[in-house]
Amino acid sequence: MPPSAPPEWADAFRQVPRALFLPERVWPYDRSVGAGNAVDRTSDPEAWQRAAEGDEPVITQWDDGAHQGVAPGRVFSSSASAPDLVADMLALLDVSPEARVLEVGTGTGWNAALLAHRVGDANVVTVEVDPDIAAAAERALVRAGRKVRVVTGDGAFGVPDGAPYDRLIVTAGVRAIPAAWLGQVRSGGIILLPYGTPYSGDDALLRLTRREDGTASGRFRGQARFMKLRAQRSPTPTSPPGLPFRDFATDVWPPHTPWHPFAFIAGLHLRGAAHAVQEHEDGHTHWLYSRTVPGWTAAVRRGGDEVIVRQAGERALWDEMVATHAWWSELGEPGIDRFGLTVRPDGAHLVWLDEPENVIAPAATPGR
Repeated sequence: MPPSAPPEWADAFRQVPRALFLPERVWPYDRSVGAGNAVDRTSDPEAWQRAAEGDEPVITQWDDGAHQGVAPGRVFSSSASAPDLVADMLALLDVSPEARVLEVGTGTGWNAALLAHRVGDANVVTVEVDPDIAAAAERALVRAGRKVRVVTGDGAFGVPDGAPYDRLIVTAGVRAIPAAWLGQVRSGGIILLPYGTPYSGDDALLRLTRREDGTASGRFRGQARFMKLRAQRSPTPTSPPGLPFRDFATDVWPPHTPWHPFAFIAGLHLRGAAHAVQEHEDGHTHWLYSRTVPGWTAAVRRGGDEVIVRQAGERALWDEMVATHAWWSELGEPGIDRFGLTVRPDGAHLVWLDEPENVIAPAATPGR
């Protein structure tokens, strides 16, 4: 049982082990080094059991099912989340017995089974976009003695014939919150999801409360990283060759290390851009890409403090990044938990600091 599991969830974690829901072949994931080769339950049952009972995420599908073999694929597309993260999210969901819950992203079915143990099978509906994953999850749920309704379809549309729900939990990274979710949760209900922007792969858990006026608002609760809703994946933008560029030197180097809050916060403020970090033996290159007009920036620091910047195209992306960092610094470098989001039925996403009335910017969403 994960140490972070609250008392009301303890029995669920004891009675519903993750191992019941994993396929025969899994890829253990180490958050410090990434995914290793697959372990197979038939050929190496001890290694498989260690992965199943471990504290790390377990990848169960690569490349939307196209990948075969034991080596990792290109992009992982389904997994069983780390038990401590599952426990944290269930605690934030704050469900009471007999609450009606919609889960978007069935995955292995483990999370749905934990929910069903607490609120009852008839009160849980789970939707999965991948037919093969949905079918495997349904079989696993039956083996575990659960009679949860599993729907195959695009979770962005929710499951309207089961509404209204008291709680909606999403187990994939979200870049734009669909209006359907607001419409299917009752007033006062909770929507819990990993939210991020097209700027980076970083997410933060967002707990929204549905209001009587149809909006939903809430605060970010901590960083996480999830594979994204398939319809909201954001490929790295490309630019045509031969763009005019300008080179210059600076000593400004905004933070970009993994899990530093600035990368997530920058995405809330800097619209129409994406970033990536390339590591070298002696330094880093910080890449910025425009999603609005052709353009990119590469900022290179190798040892020392000097940063060499090349800005290509119409947007001065490095200047925008530096201005965003200055804005954050002037605010006193507030942490993620001081920011929140309000979502309106018309699709508007409004970022705020400390209080919903203190709106700082419209949030960047795919295509913006």
